[in-house]
Amino acid sequence: MGLIDQLTDKSWLPGQARAENLQISGESALPVEKLGLRVFLAVITVLFSLFVVAYIDRWSFTDWRPLPLPWLMWLNTAVLVLGSVGMQKARLAVNRDEMDGVRTGLLAGGGFAVAFLAGQFWASQQLVALGYYAETNPANAYFYLITAVHAVHLLGGLVAWGRTAGKVWRGLAADKVRMSVELCAVYWHFLLVVWLLLFGLLSLT
Repeated sequence: MGLIDQLTDKSWLPGQARAENLQISGESALPVEKLGLRVFLAVITVLFSLFVVAYIDRWSFTDWRPLPLPWLMWLNTAVLVLGSVGMQKARLAVNRDEMDGVRTGLLAGGGFAVAFLAGQFWASQQLVALGYYAETNPANAYFYLITAVHAVHLLGGLVAWGRTAGKVWRGLAADKVRMSVELCAVYWHFLLVVWLLLFGLLSLT
């Protein structure tokens, strides 16, 4: 019996009633995968919140000279939205046991995520070519830091996406990949919301 079972065990109940209680508790408990993702998203939320607070605090100094956002970043934002839409379609399809729809949604979600990362790299190269180096101004440094950390988290999501896509293309049934597809979709939506908030903050300054 694990620690959680020991804490929730009703020792005063008869044996059969205790067994039924444990069975009900196990069925209603949040899956470990979902719990792990929620904890991870909470950590990421704290991390980006600290970045935002530091960013807002720093821009009040006189040496803060915000850089212009390349037009490409607006296109990148639209691409990331499309990736999230694709992952949501995969999520809906797997709940209907439509594996063709799952494949299409996963391809869209992963493809648009890769396109977003490529676009972000291209945008940063455009800024560097114009002389906006990270070391020349605090605003530049924060811009590169925030966008890079977001990109790293999306890269991590692509690792999970690749494993999920591998399961789907190996022909596993919908019930075998449903959890993975759902977690990927939730993570894509989360990173989209984070990016929209960050992009709005960068645009304001």
